[in-house]
Amino acid sequence: MREVVRASREIGIEWLTLYAFSEENWKRSKPEIAALMTLLRQFLESERREMLDNGIRLRTIGRTERLPDKTHRTLIDAIQQTAAGKHMTLTLALSYGGRQEMADAVRQIAKKLENGDLNSADISEALISSHLYAPDMPDPDLLIRTSGENRISNFLLWEIAYSELYFTPTLWPDFSREEYFAAIKDYQARDRRFGAA
Repeated sequence: MREVVRASREIGIEWLTLYAFSEENWKRSKPEIAALMTLLRQFLESERREMLDNGIRLRTIGRTERLPDKTHRTLIDAIQQTAAGKHMTLTLALSYGGRQEMADAVRQIAKKLENGDLNSADISEALISSHLYAPDMPDPDLLIRTSGENRISNFLLWEIAYSELYFTPTLWPDFSREEYFAAIKDYQARDRRFGAA
């Protein structure tokens, strides 16, 4: 994770989102979840100084209230301490799922309809986008899927409608800056038409 964040910062990428823990990951064994939460806390604590020094703002998307108290407190502290970062936004998807994000957005919109704050004619793509977890986050230009899986795995389902996809057999822990740059180079060679002929 550190290598990809550093490489992104070096080449001027302003928005980077990493899928750190999915909503489905709660189905794993308790010892595995505890180990992953410990790794997350260690990352947040060890990288805080680097984020501050390099103007990296940390944010999160997902149902983070489900995280263990200690992990949640560490996350909130890191978000607050890095809030002034202006060079890059690092978003961690934690307890996140694309379908859950859309369900939460629909629930908010339905509540506004019930209260009379919205009419059904007001519902648009822009309105739905404004109720997602991070409405100010731009849609990703490139989605990199590691580990030899050829699926999206419930990640940013609304936001990746026109993202370029890059699949690699490399496992995430082994994903190097060289391969990261190769993925970006591959992306740069593509002709993005966004549905136009």
